[in-house]
Amino acid sequence: MVVVEGIVVGGNRLGRRLGFPTANIAIGDDLDIENGVYASRVVVEGEEYRAMTNIGVRPSVDGTKRLLETHLFGFRGLLYGLKLRVELYEKIRDEKKFASVEELRQQIEKDSNKIKELMANG
Repeated sequence: MVVVEGIVVGGNRLGRRLGFPTANIAIGDDLDIENGVYASRVVVEGEEYRAMTNIGVRPSVDGTKRLLETHLFGFRGLLYGLKLRVELYEKIRDEKKFASVEELRQQIEKDSNKIKELMANG
């Protein structure tokens, strides 16, 4: 397991528009973990949430800066400025560029279902 801690920063809110709002944490290239989508757990203000985390540059939306984005299952509220502890458990796929935002949304939905199933069984 790899643990990343950081303060939530603002993003472009694409995740929210796709139905999967994310908390973004700025990370550098020195973080020694492969880009991709991970089953994860997030701790915020003492509460634990199962989560889906992407690490990478977001090539489908012309991103260039490496970022950690995490979607907390069942969380409602704002996280801006709060410190998160993100525990990465299992990589489920590599980061890739999708042909459209809709194709990206469909893949995120598949990723979400796969992670929920993995975490329910383990």
